[in-house]
Amino acid sequence: MSRALLEVTGLHRWFGGLHVIDEVSFSCRAGIVKAIIGPNGAGKTTLFNLIAGSLAPASGSILFDGQETSRMAPHQVARRGISRTFQATRLFPRMSVLENVMVGRHVRSRGGFVAGMVGPVLIGSGEKRAREASLAVLEELGVAGLAGRDASSLPFGRQRVVEIARALASEPRLLLLDEPACGLNPAETEEMGALIGKIRDRGITVLIVEHDMSLVMNISDEVLVLSAGRRIAEGQPREVQADPQVVAVYLGEGDA
Repeated sequence: MSRALLEVTGLHRWFGGLHVIDEVSFSCRAGIVKAIIGPNGAGKTTLFNLIAGSLAPASGSILFDGQETSRMAPHQVARRGISRTFQATRLFPRMSVLENVMVGRHVRSRGGFVAGMVGPVLIGSGEKRAREASLAVLEELGVAGLAGRDASSLPFGRQRVVEIARALASEPRLLLLDEPACGLNPAETEEMGALIGKIRDRGITVLIVEHDMSLVMNISDEVLVLSAGRRIAEGQPREVQADPQVVAVYLGEGDA
């Protein structure tokens, strides 16, 4: 069995008087797809924000590859090897697909202030490497032909793929996908499932929040179930699907 890449222990988060994340503990082994499910308001996206560094927990710990990250800024978490997408796509308008993906590459770039002090040659070489690496990601995802297109002009399903490409450009070890099938038609959802499997096969661990239960059951190695900010079940997909509490609280609901 592979080791735990991510370990979350006793996590709490309040918004005002609302206890959004309540004593949540779980781990995620390296090289798997793990899904987080639950109805609206269960705390799934808040949990993602805590792991990605967008929010700080009130208490508890988040260990990524053995290092505490719960007090790190988002860019520090990204540099450690955690990247994410969002439920609502956040591509930059009036920028090409390639330029959008290159933005995700910046955490691996040696450019910036120090490079600027050294000289423009280093900046230029860094940009060239970023461009080549970003094109390679687009090629691997089968959308290299869209590199020069305005990202905002693409069909919604393709925009989702570009956002994932941007996240992959940072060379993450853990990829957080927040409802990647939201807004997709059945054919696009099937393609998304295949894409996520391909990412896992590259050795990248995937943590996914998703409402589409068919997709979750088809692609996940493990499933974590939240209810009102608390963990109520965790295990292999079929085990979770058969859990009486999960059946009663989630899988019988339309928004699960």
